[in-house]
Amino acid sequence: MPGYEQDCIPFHRSPWEYQPSLYLNGILLGIFGVSMIANLIQGVAFKTWSFMAAMVLGCIFEVVGYVGRILAHDDMEASDPFLIQICCLTLAPAFLAAGIYLCLSRIVVVFGADISRIPPKGYTYIFVACDFISLILQGAGGGIASVAANNNESSQTGTNIMLAGLGFQVFTLTLFMGLCAEYGWRVYQRAKSGAQLDAVHAKLRASKRFRLFLVALSVSTICIFIRSIFRVVELAEGWDGALMANQTLFFILEGVMVAVSVLVLNVFHPGWCFSDGYHTGKKSSTNKAISSYHGSSEVELQPTGNNTHQPPLMASDYLSRSS
Repeated sequence: MPGYEQDCIPFHRSPWEYQPSLYLNGILLGIFGVSMIANLIQGVAFKTWSFMAAMVLGCIFEVVGYVGRILAHDDMEASDPFLIQICCLTLAPAFLAAGIYLCLSRIVVVFGADISRIPPKGYTYIFVACDFISLILQGAGGGIASVAANNNESSQTGTNIMLAGLGFQVFTLTLFMGLCAEYGWRVYQRAKSGAQLDAVHAKLRASKRFRLFLVALSVSTICIFIRSIFRVVELAEGWDGALMANQTLFFILEGVMVAVSVLVLNVFHPGWCFSDGYHTGKKSSTNKAISSYHGSSEVELQPTGNNTHQPPLMASDYLSRSS
């Protein structure tokens, strides 16, 4: 059948154009394993439940994906390791992107919700919904392609659906970065005009940790964006394309990009960075009510600025919920 080999995952021979490196894949497996454990510990310590769930799920998929690549090192003819790594490593960054998206609404609150064109919760709803659509498309496409390949049929339909999911992920990340830049410009214009930003979070905004977190979030987003563009181009070339046969580019533009993305948010974890502008305060009846509302008994962290009329906030309030 003309063009069949380009349309089908090549299970009539080894699906690999190279022998997966045991050393390189082992390094990446270790990095994502450590990041997963760190995210679990940090998430429990800072009670950033939603962020923790997204990052841990992403790391789990990365770990399973690199286990598949390691298994293929000694058995390049087997189809299962190839399918495991294709599906898991394709899906993993969608979960990591969700963690990134959750941060924007909290950043908007810190600088001033009134400056934004979109309500803080709106960012979460928009981008998590888009990420879910991307995840469904990629997962469905991967499943269809895998079934077709195992039946020695053309996997082009599934590949096209995966490609649509990856393309939508690139679109979502582009929109996210655009809205971040637009909001940053509006904050700059507000500050330049001499108008006050959100007074309650002034100390937090001035903290070094919070500023480093903004840099880390930017780096993480750009890394996921670069990786997503690479995977779109790679998949668009087909299963026999030049990029599919280049292990070095895969290691750099897939493995290293995603590893940097998760590690910078381990080092500058939002729970740690957001808490820098607060100090532990004595519980009051108001504090207890807030703690009860969040189903938590942890000691609250109160603003240290002059706006004592504002209700105290917990560091976990920023990232423990999905809105």
